[in-house]
Amino acid sequence: MDDCVFCRMVAGEIPVVKVYEDEVVLAFLDIAPVSDGHTLVIPKAHCARVHESDPQILANVWSRLGRIAGAVAAAMDADGYNVLCNNGRAAGQVVDHLHFHIIPRRTDDGMFSRWPAYRYKEGRIVEIAEKIRKSLI
Repeated sequence: MDDCVFCRMVAGEIPVVKVYEDEVVLAFLDIAPVSDGHTLVIPKAHCARVHESDPQILANVWSRLGRIAGAVAAAMDADGYNVLCNNGRAAGQVVDHLHFHIIPRRTDDGMFSRWPAYRYKEGRIVEIAEKIRKSLI
């Protein structure tokens, strides 16, 4: 896609600091990191969101993601890491090309310190599960 910044990176039109590349995946350091070593992993083939992606593309990315995440964590001497994938603007996706963030973490770094969890009202969990199951058809 000519207007996709990540496709332009894959094509070599926009420089990136690569940490991994093969025939199907490109991994590079994020230019606006939330921690040192924050890495983006993208498929070279354009797709926008997880649910719109060819299953083989997802398999190709996922089969490499663990190795890359392990290398990032080891290199940064991280205590842990997050693997995040934002899908859609409401979820924080800025570039409409599927990408996974590997974010190295340190114990007590304060990042994502509180997950905004809540409890379902009585019966609501069953209603939501049924809606999701119907959408799978």
